Amino acid sequence: MMLYYAWTEALRTLRNRRYTIFVVLFPVALYLINAGIYGDQPGAAGVRQSVYLMVQMAGYGALGASMMSSAVPWAQERRSGWLSHLRITPLPGWAIVVTKLAIAMLLVLPSLVLVFAVAVLQQGVSMPLGRWAALAAVMWLGAIPFVALGLAIGSLLSPEAAQPAAVLLVFALSLLGGLWFPVEVMGGTFQAIAELTPSYHYAGLGWSVVASGGLALGDVLTVTGWGIALGGAAAYLYRRATVRA
Repeated sequence: MMLYYAWTEALRTLRNRRYTIFVVLFPVALYLINAGIYGDQPGAAGVRQSVYLMVQMAGYGALGASMMSSAVPWAQERRSGWLSHLRITPLPGWAIVVTKLAIAMLLVLPSLVLVFAVAVLQQGVSMPLGRWAALAAVMWLGAIPFVALGLAIGSLLSPEAAQPAAVLLVFALSLLGGLWFPVEVMGGTFQAIAELTPSYHYAGLGWSVVASGGLALGDVLTVTGWGIALGGAAAYLYRRATVRA
C-alpha cells in the first residue's frame, strides 16, 4: 500500500506544470545563460566558473523541487480531507510522512541530473567518477531540511498561502545560500545572516566537493542540525494538523 501511495503521489507531482517549469527547466535555462557568459572564467581553487555555476543551479533546482513538491500538495491534501482518509487506512502516521518525504526526495533528482547533464554536454565539465558520485549524494541528501520545511509549511498554512510562502522561501534561501551570486558581494552583515541558514551550508557542501573532493565539517553539522530541527517541526505540525482535521 505504501508503494502504491508513493507511485500515485509521484505521478501527480510530475503532471504539475509548475513543478516542471519552476524546478526543472528554469535552473537549466539559467545555467545555460550564465555558463555561456562566465563559464570559461577561472574561479576559486582553480575551478572553472562553469563548475561552480553547475553547483549553484543544481542546488537552486533541488531546493525548489524539495519545497514545491511538499508544501503545496501537503496543504491541498489537508484541505481536501485526504489526510483524514489516510488516517483510517492501515498506513500508520509515520509511514505517511516518510512516504511523502521519500516522494519529495525522489522529485529532487531530475533537477540535479539535468543540470549535471547540461554542464557535461554543453560546457564540457569533467570530474572523476567518485567526485561526481559524492557531489550527487551530498546535494541529494542535503535537500532533506528543505523537504521538511515544505511539509511544515503544508501542515501550517492553507493551499492559497502555502504556495506563495514556499516560493518566497525558495527565493530567500537561494539568495542567502549564494545560489544566485556570492553572498560576499552583499556586505558583512548580510553574509553573517546567510551563514546561519541551511541553504548557505548546503551550497558549501557542493562547492567543497568540486573544489577538493572533501566536505567541511561545519557545513555537514549545520545541514544535519537544520534537518533534525525542521524534521521535528514537520512531525509536530503534521500531528497537530491531523488532530484538528
